[in-house]
Amino acid sequence: MCGTNNVEDSRVVAEGNQFIKDIIDGMFDWVRVVDRDSNIIYMNKAMSEALKNAPLGQKCYSVLGRSAPCENCISRKAVFDGHSYEKEEIINGRFFSVMSSPVRNEAGEIFASVEVLRDVTHMKQLQQRILEQNKKLQNDLNIAKTLQCSLLPKELPEDKISFSFIYKPCEALGGDFLDVFKIDQTHIGIYIADVSGHGVSASMLTVFLRSSINKKLLSPAAALEELYLEFNNSNLHHDLYITVFYAIIDTENKSIMYSNAGHNVSPIIFNEDRFELLRTPGIPISNWLDSPGYVDKQAKLSNGDRIFFYTDGIIELKNPANEQFGEERLLDILLNDPAEPNIVLNRVLDKACGFADIKNIAKIADDITIALLEIK
Repeated sequence: MCGTNNVEDSRVVAEGNQFIKDIIDGMFDWVRVVDRDSNIIYMNKAMSEALKNAPLGQKCYSVLGRSAPCENCISRKAVFDGHSYEKEEIINGRFFSVMSSPVRNEAGEIFASVEVLRDVTHMKQLQQRILEQNKKLQNDLNIAKTLQCSLLPKELPEDKISFSFIYKPCEALGGDFLDVFKIDQTHIGIYIADVSGHGVSASMLTVFLRSSINKKLLSPAAALEELYLEFNNSNLHHDLYITVFYAIIDTENKSIMYSNAGHNVSPIIFNEDRFELLRTPGIPISNWLDSPGYVDKQAKLSNGDRIFFYTDGIIELKNPANEQFGEERLLDILLNDPAEPNIVLNRVLDKACGFADIKNIAKIADDITIALLEIK
Protein backbone atom coordinates (compact mmCIF):
# COMPACT_ATOMS: atom_id res chain seq x y z
CA MET A 1 0.00 0.00 0.00
CA CYS A 2 2.85 2.34 0.90
CA GLY A 3 4.59 1.63 -2.40
CA THR A 4 1.42 2.53 -4.30
CA ASN A 5 1.36 5.93 -2.54
CA ASN A 6 4.98 6.59 -3.51
CA VAL A 7 4.23 5.83 -7.15
CA GLU A 8 1.16 8.06 -7.03
CA ASP A 9 3.17 10.88 -5.42
CA SER A 10 5.89 10.56 -8.06
CA ARG A 11 3.30 10.70 -10.81
CA VAL A 12 1.74 13.88 -9.33
CA VAL A 13 5.17 15.49 -9.00
CA ALA A 14 6.05 14.56 -12.57
CA GLU A 15 2.77 15.95 -13.85
CA GLY A 16 3.34 19.12 -11.83
CA ASN A 17 6.85 19.55 -13.21
CA GLN A 18 5.61 19.03 -16.75
CA PHE A 19 2.82 21.55 -16.17
CA ILE A 20 5.33 24.17 -15.00
CA LYS A 21 7.62 23.37 -17.94
CA ASP A 22 4.70 23.76 -20.36
CA ILE A 23 3.92 27.15 -18.87
CA ILE A 24 7.51 28.38 -19.13
CA ASP A 25 7.90 26.96 -22.63
CA GLY A 26 4.74 28.78 -23.62
CA MET A 27 6.24 32.18 -22.72
CA PHE A 28 7.41 34.57 -25.42
CA ASP A 29 10.06 35.88 -23.02
CA TRP A 30 13.35 34.05 -22.83
CA VAL A 31 13.96 32.15 -19.59
CA ARG A 32 17.17 30.50 -18.52
CA VAL A 33 18.75 29.20 -15.30
CA VAL A 34 22.44 29.81 -14.67
CA ASP A 35 24.42 28.01 -11.95
CA ARG A 36 27.01 29.52 -9.64
CA ASP A 37 29.76 28.87 -12.21
CA SER A 38 27.87 30.78 -14.96
CA ASN A 39 26.86 27.55 -16.75
CA ILE A 40 23.42 27.38 -18.34
CA ILE A 41 21.47 24.48 -16.84
CA TYR A 42 18.06 25.29 -18.36
CA MET A 43 16.59 27.29 -21.24
CA ASN A 44 12.94 27.54 -22.18
CA LYS A 45 11.72 26.79 -25.69
CA ALA A 46 11.63 30.43 -26.86
CA MET A 47 15.25 31.07 -25.91
CA SER A 48 16.52 27.72 -27.15
CA GLU A 49 14.95 28.23 -30.57
CA ALA A 50 16.18 31.83 -30.81
CA LEU A 51 19.73 30.65 -30.06
CA LYS A 52 19.40 27.78 -32.55
CA ASN A 53 19.15 25.06 -29.90
CA ALA A 54 22.43 25.91 -28.21
CA PRO A 55 23.37 22.98 -25.92
CA LEU A 56 23.11 23.30 -22.13
CA GLY A 57 26.27 23.47 -20.06
CA GLN A 58 27.79 26.40 -21.94
CA LYS A 59 28.75 29.62 -20.22
CA CYS A 60 25.90 32.11 -20.07
CA TYR A 61 27.91 34.68 -22.02
CA SER A 62 29.30 32.35 -24.70
CA VAL A 63 25.88 31.46 -26.10
CA LEU A 64 25.43 35.18 -26.72
CA GLY A 65 28.61 35.28 -28.80
CA ARG A 66 30.82 36.78 -26.09
CA SER A 67 34.23 35.62 -24.95
CA ALA A 68 34.07 37.01 -21.41
CA PRO A 69 31.43 37.60 -18.71
CA CYS A 70 29.33 40.72 -18.96
CA GLU A 71 30.83 43.72 -17.19
CA ASN A 72 27.60 44.07 -15.21
CA CYS A 73 26.74 40.43 -14.53
CA ILE A 74 23.49 40.51 -12.59
CA SER A 75 23.26 36.68 -12.48
CA ARG A 76 26.42 36.52 -10.43
CA LYS A 77 25.14 39.28 -8.16
CA ALA A 78 21.85 37.45 -7.63
CA VAL A 79 23.66 34.20 -6.80
CA PHE A 80 26.05 35.71 -4.31
CA ASP A 81 23.92 38.24 -2.41
CA GLY A 82 20.42 36.78 -2.84
CA HIS A 83 18.77 39.86 -4.36
CA SER A 84 17.03 40.43 -7.69
CA TYR A 85 18.54 42.75 -10.29
CA GLU A 86 17.52 44.36 -13.56
CA LYS A 87 19.46 45.70 -16.52
CA GLU A 88 19.28 46.19 -20.27
CA GLU A 89 21.32 44.13 -22.72
CA ILE A 90 21.86 44.32 -26.48
CA ILE A 91 21.85 40.81 -27.99
CA ASN A 92 22.31 40.35 -31.73
CA GLY A 93 21.34 43.97 -32.30
CA ARG A 94 18.14 43.81 -30.24
CA PHE A 95 17.36 45.35 -26.87
CA PHE A 96 16.40 43.11 -23.95
CA SER A 97 15.21 43.92 -20.45
CA VAL A 98 16.85 41.35 -18.15
CA MET A 99 15.64 40.35 -14.67
CA SER A 100 17.82 37.99 -12.62
CA SER A 101 16.63 36.42 -9.34
CA PRO A 102 18.23 33.83 -7.01
CA VAL A 103 17.03 30.19 -7.00
CA ARG A 104 17.13 28.32 -3.67
CA ASN A 105 16.97 24.60 -2.86
CA GLU A 106 14.90 23.03 -0.11
CA ALA A 107 17.61 23.89 2.43
CA GLY A 108 17.38 27.58 1.43
CA GLU A 109 20.78 27.56 -0.25
CA ILE A 110 21.23 29.57 -3.45
CA PHE A 111 22.46 27.26 -6.19
CA ALA A 112 21.54 29.22 -9.33
CA SER A 113 19.83 32.30 -10.74
CA VAL A 114 16.87 32.45 -13.07
CA GLU A 115 16.92 35.09 -15.80
CA VAL A 116 13.95 36.40 -17.72
CA LEU A 117 14.86 38.31 -20.89
CA ARG A 118 12.17 40.38 -22.58
CA ASP A 119 12.69 41.78 -26.07
CA VAL A 120 11.97 45.52 -25.76
CA THR A 121 13.40 46.57 -29.12
CA HIS A 122 10.05 47.83 -30.42
CA MET A 123 9.48 49.79 -27.22
CA LYS A 124 12.96 51.35 -27.47
CA GLN A 125 12.28 52.31 -31.07
CA LEU A 126 8.98 53.94 -30.05
CA GLN A 127 10.74 55.79 -27.22
CA GLN A 128 13.31 57.09 -29.68
CA ARG A 129 10.57 58.29 -32.00
CA ILE A 130 8.84 60.01 -29.10
CA LEU A 131 12.10 61.71 -28.09
CA GLU A 132 12.61 62.89 -31.66
CA GLN A 133 9.02 64.16 -31.86
CA ASN A 134 9.38 65.90 -28.48
CA LYS A 135 12.57 67.56 -29.69
CA LYS A 136 10.82 68.76 -32.83
CA LEU A 137 7.83 69.95 -30.80
CA GLN A 138 10.13 71.81 -28.40
CA ASN A 139 11.85 73.48 -31.33
CA ASP A 140 8.45 74.48 -32.71
CA LEU A 141 7.41 75.83 -29.29
CA ASN A 142 10.62 77.83 -29.04
CA ILE A 143 9.92 79.37 -32.44
CA ALA A 144 6.31 80.11 -31.39
CA LYS A 145 7.55 81.66 -28.14
CA THR A 146 9.97 83.87 -30.05
CA LEU A 147 7.13 84.91 -32.35
CA GLN A 148 4.79 85.64 -29.45
CA CYS A 149 7.41 87.68 -27.59
CA SER A 150 8.17 89.61 -30.79
CA LEU A 151 4.55 90.82 -30.74
CA LEU A 152 4.96 92.45 -27.33
CA PRO A 153 5.50 96.25 -27.34
CA LYS A 154 9.07 97.36 -28.04
CA GLU A 155 9.05 100.88 -29.44
CA LEU A 156 7.07 102.58 -26.70
CA PRO A 157 5.59 106.10 -27.11
CA GLU A 158 7.70 107.56 -24.29
CA ASP A 159 7.57 111.23 -25.29
CA LYS A 160 4.37 111.82 -23.32
CA ILE A 161 4.29 108.78 -21.05
CA SER A 162 6.69 106.39 -19.32
CA PHE A 163 5.81 102.72 -19.71
CA SER A 164 7.31 99.51 -18.37
CA PHE A 165 6.00 95.96 -18.22
CA ILE A 166 6.90 92.45 -17.04
CA TYR A 167 5.60 89.41 -18.91
CA LYS A 168 6.07 85.98 -17.27
CA PRO A 169 4.21 83.07 -18.92
CA CYS A 170 3.80 79.96 -16.74
CA GLU A 171 4.56 77.79 -19.80
CA ALA A 172 6.68 78.27 -22.89
CA LEU A 173 3.65 79.95 -24.47
CA GLY A 174 1.50 82.29 -22.45
CA GLY A 175 -2.16 83.25 -22.42
CA ASP A 176 -1.55 86.83 -21.26
CA PHE A 177 -0.90 89.66 -23.66
CA LEU A 178 -0.60 93.44 -23.72
CA ASP A 179 0.14 96.15 -26.22
CA VAL A 180 0.67 99.92 -26.17
CA PHE A 181 0.74 102.06 -29.31
CA LYS A 182 0.22 105.52 -30.76
CA ILE A 183 -3.15 106.05 -32.41
CA ASP A 184 -2.37 109.63 -33.47
CA GLN A 185 -0.39 112.59 -32.15
CA THR A 186 -2.52 112.98 -29.03
CA HIS A 187 -3.94 109.50 -28.35
CA ILE A 188 -2.22 106.39 -27.01
CA GLY A 189 -3.95 103.03 -26.91
CA ILE A 190 -3.19 100.29 -24.40
CA TYR A 191 -4.87 96.98 -23.74
CA ILE A 192 -4.15 94.03 -21.49
CA ALA A 193 -5.68 90.62 -22.09
CA ASP A 194 -5.97 87.14 -20.63
CA VAL A 195 -7.12 84.30 -22.88
CA SER A 196 -8.60 80.97 -21.88
CA GLY A 197 -6.09 78.22 -21.16
CA HIS A 198 -2.34 78.12 -21.69
CA GLY A 199 0.06 76.79 -24.28
CA VAL A 200 -0.40 76.69 -28.06
CA SER A 201 -4.16 77.35 -28.20
CA ALA A 202 -3.83 80.33 -25.86
CA SER A 203 -0.92 81.79 -27.80
CA MET A 204 -2.90 81.55 -31.04
CA LEU A 205 -5.66 83.60 -29.46
CA THR A 206 -3.16 86.30 -28.49
CA VAL A 207 -2.05 86.44 -32.14
CA PHE A 208 -5.70 86.71 -33.20
CA LEU A 209 -6.21 89.55 -30.71
CA ARG A 210 -3.23 91.60 -31.86
CA SER A 211 -4.01 91.17 -35.53
CA SER A 212 -7.76 91.82 -35.23
CA ILE A 213 -8.18 94.73 -32.83
CA ASN A 214 -8.84 98.05 -34.57
CA LYS A 215 -6.15 100.49 -33.43
CA LYS A 216 -7.60 103.50 -35.27
CA LEU A 217 -10.89 103.91 -33.43
CA LEU A 218 -11.00 106.45 -30.59
CA SER A 219 -13.70 104.49 -28.76
CA PRO A 220 -12.48 101.43 -26.81
CA ALA A 221 -16.05 100.12 -26.68
CA ALA A 222 -16.37 100.32 -30.47
CA ALA A 223 -13.03 98.56 -30.93
CA LEU A 224 -14.07 95.77 -28.57
CA GLU A 225 -17.44 95.47 -30.35
CA GLU A 226 -15.63 94.98 -33.68
CA LEU A 227 -13.30 92.44 -32.08
CA TYR A 228 -16.28 90.55 -30.64
CA LEU A 229 -17.92 90.31 -34.07
CA GLU A 230 -14.66 89.21 -35.71
CA PHE A 231 -14.26 86.49 -33.06
CA ASN A 232 -17.77 85.21 -33.78
CA ASN A 233 -17.17 85.22 -37.52
CA SER A 234 -14.07 83.07 -37.01
CA ASN A 235 -16.14 80.08 -35.79
CA LEU A 236 -13.87 79.46 -32.81
CA HIS A 237 -14.75 76.85 -30.18
CA HIS A 238 -17.38 77.79 -27.58
CA ASP A 239 -14.91 77.19 -24.72
CA LEU A 240 -12.43 79.74 -26.06
CA TYR A 241 -12.62 83.37 -24.97
CA ILE A 242 -10.49 86.46 -24.34
CA THR A 243 -10.82 89.01 -21.57
CA VAL A 244 -9.58 92.47 -22.58
CA PHE A 245 -9.34 95.81 -20.82
CA TYR A 246 -8.80 98.50 -23.44
CA ALA A 247 -7.97 102.14 -22.70
CA ILE A 248 -7.18 105.20 -24.81
CA ILE A 249 -5.24 108.03 -23.20
CA ASP A 250 -5.73 111.57 -24.47
CA THR A 251 -2.35 113.18 -23.73
CA GLU A 252 -3.56 116.66 -24.72
CA ASN A 253 -6.75 116.81 -22.63
CA LYS A 254 -5.26 114.55 -19.89
CA SER A 255 -8.02 111.95 -19.78
CA ILE A 256 -8.47 108.21 -20.16
CA MET A 257 -11.39 106.51 -21.90
CA TYR A 258 -11.76 102.79 -21.26
CA SER A 259 -14.00 99.78 -21.76
CA ASN A 260 -13.84 96.24 -20.42
CA ALA A 261 -14.47 92.90 -22.12
CA GLY A 262 -14.65 90.69 -19.06
CA HIS A 263 -11.19 91.42 -17.61
CA ASN A 264 -11.62 90.46 -13.96
CA VAL A 265 -9.03 92.77 -12.40
CA SER A 266 -9.31 96.54 -12.60
CA PRO A 267 -6.43 98.83 -13.58
CA ILE A 268 -5.51 101.35 -10.92
CA ILE A 269 -4.94 105.11 -11.37
CA PHE A 270 -2.93 106.54 -8.49
CA ASN A 271 -0.58 109.28 -7.34
CA GLU A 272 0.73 110.36 -3.96
CA ASP A 273 -2.66 111.72 -2.95
CA ARG A 274 -5.25 109.28 -4.32
CA PHE A 275 -6.08 106.10 -6.19
CA GLU A 276 -9.03 105.02 -8.33
CA LEU A 277 -9.99 101.56 -9.58
CA LEU A 278 -11.21 101.55 -13.17
CA ARG A 279 -14.03 99.12 -12.53
CA THR A 280 -16.55 98.43 -15.27
CA PRO A 281 -18.32 95.19 -16.24
CA GLY A 282 -18.29 93.53 -19.64
CA ILE A 283 -18.64 90.24 -21.51
CA PRO A 284 -15.43 88.47 -22.61
CA ILE A 285 -14.64 88.33 -26.32
CA SER A 286 -16.51 85.10 -27.04
CA ASN A 287 -19.47 83.65 -28.92
CA TRP A 288 -21.72 83.55 -25.87
CA LEU A 289 -24.08 86.42 -26.80
CA ASP A 290 -25.26 88.08 -29.99
CA SER A 291 -24.39 91.57 -28.74
CA PRO A 292 -22.02 92.26 -25.83
CA GLY A 293 -23.09 95.88 -25.26
CA TYR A 294 -19.72 97.40 -24.38
CA VAL A 295 -19.70 100.97 -23.01
CA ASP A 296 -17.04 103.65 -22.68
CA LYS A 297 -16.15 105.28 -19.39
CA GLN A 298 -13.86 108.23 -18.79
CA ALA A 299 -11.61 109.54 -16.01
CA LYS A 300 -9.45 112.65 -15.67
CA LEU A 301 -5.66 112.45 -15.48
CA SER A 302 -2.93 114.73 -14.21
CA ASN A 303 0.79 114.94 -14.81
CA GLY A 304 2.48 112.40 -12.54
CA ASP A 305 -0.51 110.05 -12.43
CA ARG A 306 0.36 106.39 -12.75
CA ILE A 307 -1.83 103.61 -14.15
CA PHE A 308 -1.16 100.02 -13.18
CA PHE A 309 -2.41 97.28 -15.53
CA TYR A 310 -2.27 93.61 -14.61
CA THR A 311 -3.74 90.14 -15.03
CA ASP A 312 -4.99 88.03 -12.14
CA GLY A 313 -1.87 85.85 -12.00
CA ILE A 314 -0.08 88.26 -9.63
CA ILE A 315 -2.85 88.68 -7.04
CA GLU A 316 -3.81 84.99 -7.07
CA LEU A 317 -0.37 83.82 -5.93
CA LYS A 318 -0.87 81.96 -2.63
CA ASN A 319 1.32 81.54 0.43
CA PRO A 320 1.72 78.22 2.29
CA ALA A 321 -1.35 79.13 4.38
CA ASN A 322 -3.42 79.26 1.15
CA GLU A 323 -3.88 83.05 1.40
CA GLN A 324 -3.85 85.04 -1.84
CA PHE A 325 -1.46 87.93 -2.36
CA GLY A 326 -4.52 89.99 -3.16
CA GLU A 327 -5.37 93.52 -4.23
CA GLU A 328 -4.67 95.18 -0.86
CA ARG A 329 -1.04 94.03 -0.69
CA LEU A 330 -0.62 95.14 -4.28
CA LEU A 331 -2.00 98.60 -3.52
CA ASP A 332 0.22 98.93 -0.46
CA ILE A 333 3.31 98.51 -2.64
CA LEU A 334 2.12 100.80 -5.45
CA LEU A 335 0.99 103.67 -3.22
CA ASN A 336 4.18 103.72 -1.19
CA ASP A 337 6.87 103.32 -3.82
CA PRO A 338 7.80 106.46 -5.82
CA ALA A 339 10.60 104.73 -7.75
CA GLU A 340 10.82 104.52 -11.53
CA PRO A 341 8.10 102.30 -13.11
CA ASN A 342 10.47 99.43 -13.99
CA ILE A 343 11.82 99.37 -10.43
CA VAL A 344 8.31 99.37 -8.96
CA LEU A 345 7.25 96.46 -11.18
CA ASN A 346 10.23 94.36 -10.16
CA ARG A 347 9.51 95.07 -6.49
CA VAL A 348 5.87 94.03 -6.98
CA LEU A 349 6.97 90.76 -8.58
CA ASP A 350 9.64 90.08 -5.95
CA LYS A 351 7.29 90.71 -3.03
CA ALA A 352 4.48 88.65 -4.55
CA CYS A 353 6.80 85.71 -5.23
CA GLY A 354 8.33 86.07 -1.76
CA PHE A 355 4.84 86.04 -0.26
CA ALA A 356 4.05 82.84 -2.16
CA ASP A 357 7.45 81.34 -1.26
CA ILE A 358 8.31 80.88 -4.93
CA LYS A 359 12.07 80.44 -5.30
CA ASN A 360 11.90 79.91 -9.06
CA ILE A 361 9.63 82.16 -11.12
CA ALA A 362 9.44 79.38 -13.75
CA LYS A 363 7.25 77.40 -11.31
CA ILE A 364 4.35 79.87 -11.20
CA ALA A 365 0.94 78.31 -11.81
CA ASP A 366 -0.50 81.12 -13.95
CA ASP A 367 0.80 83.72 -16.36
CA ILE A 368 1.86 86.98 -14.74
CA THR A 369 1.70 90.25 -16.67
CA ILE A 370 2.06 93.63 -15.01
CA ALA A 371 2.53 97.08 -16.53
CA LEU A 372 2.97 100.59 -15.17
CA LEU A 373 2.30 103.76 -17.16
CA GLU A 374 3.13 107.26 -15.95
CA ILE A 375 1.72 110.50 -17.40
CA LYS A 376 4.43 113.09 -18.07
